[in-house]
Amino acid sequence: MSTVSPVRHPDLKSPGTMTKRGWWLVGLNILVPGSAQLLAGSRRLGRLGVTMTFVLWGILAVAAILFFAWPTAIYWIASNVVALTIVQGVLVAYVALWIVLTLDTLRVVRLVRARPKVRPFIAGLAVLALVLTAGTASYAAMVAGVARTTLTELFADGSYQDPVDGRYNILLLGGDAGPDRSGLRPDSISLASIDVETGAATMIGIPRNFERATFSEGSPLWGPFPNGYECGDECLINYLFTYGEEHPELYPDANVGGSTPGIEATRDAVSGVTGLEIQYFVLIDMQGFAQLVDALGGVEIEVAERTPIGVITDSEPMYILEPGLQRFDGEGALWYARSRFDTSDYDRMARQRQVQTAILTQFAPANVLGKFQSVAQAGTQVVKTDVPSVMLPRFVDVATKTRTVPITELELVPGVVDTLNPDYAMIHELVRTTLEGSLTAGAGG
Repeated sequence: MSTVSPVRHPDLKSPGTMTKRGWWLVGLNILVPGSAQLLAGSRRLGRLGVTMTFVLWGILAVAAILFFAWPTAIYWIASNVVALTIVQGVLVAYVALWIVLTLDTLRVVRLVRARPKVRPFIAGLAVLALVLTAGTASYAAMVAGVARTTLTELFADGSYQDPVDGRYNILLLGGDAGPDRSGLRPDSISLASIDVETGAATMIGIPRNFERATFSEGSPLWGPFPNGYECGDECLINYLFTYGEEHPELYPDANVGGSTPGIEATRDAVSGVTGLEIQYFVLIDMQGFAQLVDALGGVEIEVAERTPIGVITDSEPMYILEPGLQRFDGEGALWYARSRFDTSDYDRMARQRQVQTAILTQFAPANVLGKFQSVAQAGTQVVKTDVPSVMLPRFVDVATKTRTVPITELELVPGVVDTLNPDYAMIHELVRTTLEGSLTAGAGG
């Protein structure tokens, strides 16, 4: 009995045998890269290919288990610069390996010995499989690289912080730096307070014309304003951003920590108003965020009532938005957020918070992955934050809980509180009871 392998040593004069052999080798290369070389080519290359294939399958299996059993580990990898560098390097190595294995498979197939009419199909299947595997891995490597660059540019260096009283409090600022404005000052001021155990979130809105903001005794603003922000005229809370920028000596370490004196002054003011310690801030440039909306492919917003859109000095609006679910591109979302035609500042600020919330809630992986590069580029130009990258796995984990419970809202506006002569004992108690109520709402949801 002959022990000669018909796959390794085929009958070269039989087109039928060579055609069947070609289909088998290409198919094996697709199913288990490297197996074709073990059977008909370089066994050393085949052993490398098969070993690396099983290693990859093992990594994918572990990743799938972790995603369902311990997703924080996946979030850590996705938000760690070193881990992303390793992932990118591994993906590039697999792309190179698959290219080598596919080309070598086509060599050992000996297409010229197969039936002429079948040759293009055998080669086409091999190339198609290579495009699907190596192309997907190449895109994943690109995403890993862009993510690493984005993390480096957008998020600050820093250490892990534990929650305060079981909560993370994050200042959200909507900066309006349009061509008709001198510098940037926040037109939208909100505080997101999130319970880490349940994910229950409370959005506290503070109008920009809130007056006489108070400060804790440890704040640099306590010295010039021990009795609250008194400036002699309208002492609006968002003016403190400009005051901080004009007095950088009050916050000499702000820029080192990824912030600015103006942001730190606003942080101290919001902390005094709400009675909550604020760990981090996120500043969204309302003038530039239109590119982020466009990068996301638009944003959906539930318009509650007929809303005129236009410049406040015009006699007629440009158009009117009807109530209902509306889909905006970047320019439309910007107009919806900034329009002051025949409407109050409180309405405008509420719309700005609505747009910010819509962007954050629709910033889902499935919505971002296909446009990752443009979204990441827009994000680094539109968003400024002092959140350190080491906190991202924790925040993503908490955010997954937040998506499953209703968000509680508290607007510190006239009718709810006195914004001209604030009663801070009453406001702090209102904030406390609202936070407690959000836990109950979250448990019920």
